[in-house]
Amino acid sequence: MKLTLTVDYAEHEAEVEPRVLLADWLRSVGKTGVHVGCDTSSCGACTVLVDDAPVKACTMLAVQAGGTEVVTIHGLTPEHGVSAIQQAFADEHGLQCGFCTPGFIVSTVGLLRDSPDPTTTEIIEALEGNLCRCTGYTSILRAVQRAAVLSAGGEPPIEAGLAHETPLVRNKISSTAVFEDLSDTEVV
Repeated sequence: MKLTLTVDYAEHEAEVEPRVLLADWLRSVGKTGVHVGCDTSSCGACTVLVDDAPVKACTMLAVQAGGTEVVTIHGLTPEHGVSAIQQAFADEHGLQCGFCTPGFIVSTVGLLRDSPDPTTTEIIEALEGNLCRCTGYTSILRAVQRAAVLSAGGEPPIEAGLAHETPLVRNKISSTAVFEDLSDTEVV
């Protein structure tokens, strides 16, 4: 079947088998940040925006996306540096191995579009379809709260690679190394 859609702000036209999942098709055209982690729609690592709504790309056939605008983690990343949401995840250690991070970031974009200053409950509900096997979720919750502040213009993101630093090396809030006392952190 012929497939025509916009992916990361570029028009795409392709012949696609009707049974091909959107996640698999996106990966076949180089969008490898769309991770396939479970093949059961349980983990959310393949989350993309379809017409601005977060969708697990493993639950949608590629042909169903015809005529839509799909944005992957690749389309959310500025050419130079990182987005406010990516910076927030780095600042708050909202990632460890990074496999689930694209799905969490895409879901966070959807949440912040609908609710720029979300409550803890709204964050938990928006991310309930995303799983992380490395973190305890507290850092992800803090990352989304920080993302709301940065997205509202609280503090500009840093550019990755300056002076051989990555966003994980420096904490822009205090401009110090990213070691912190988490002894009184509440686990949700």
